[in-house]
Amino acid sequence: MITIIAAVARNRAIGFENKLIYWLPNDLKRFKQLTTGHTIIMGSNTFRSLPKGALPNRRNVVLSRRNKDFPGCDVYSSLEEALKHCAPDEEVYIIGGASVYRQAIKVADRLCLTEIDDVPEHADTFFPDYSDWHIETKETHPKDERHAFEYAFVDYVR
Repeated sequence: MITIIAAVARNRAIGFENKLIYWLPNDLKRFKQLTTGHTIIMGSNTFRSLPKGALPNRRNVVLSRRNKDFPGCDVYSSLEEALKHCAPDEEVYIIGGASVYRQAIKVADRLCLTEIDDVPEHADTFFPDYSDWHIETKETHPKDERHAFEYAFVDYVR
């Protein structure tokens, strides 16, 4: 199964200057819970944005045509090639960035999105349109002392 995981604003914004726009502890906890023990596929900029490099307890895959030096990661030149090196029963999570999301949305089985009830002032990276996907589950959360915005964990299928 191929799952795309992301945190998206109302306007589908996901990043600014190679950084996540939102810091939501429950989103990070959900990300860790869902991806631990599975394969994560990311672009090279997403890898470089990780504070400590490869994420522990996961098979880290980086897509890069030029650079092959990503410690602790398997490196492939395309999403298609990376997916060919995944077992049929392997749980694969696509974790960004925008160009990888654009490619993966055509082949993904599921979207695990954290939808944030906000439109950020600054954004330069956006998630692809997913208006033709259908909500499977939705869990809403109010803003609180640790979360500056209302948000919802929403799982989509085609």
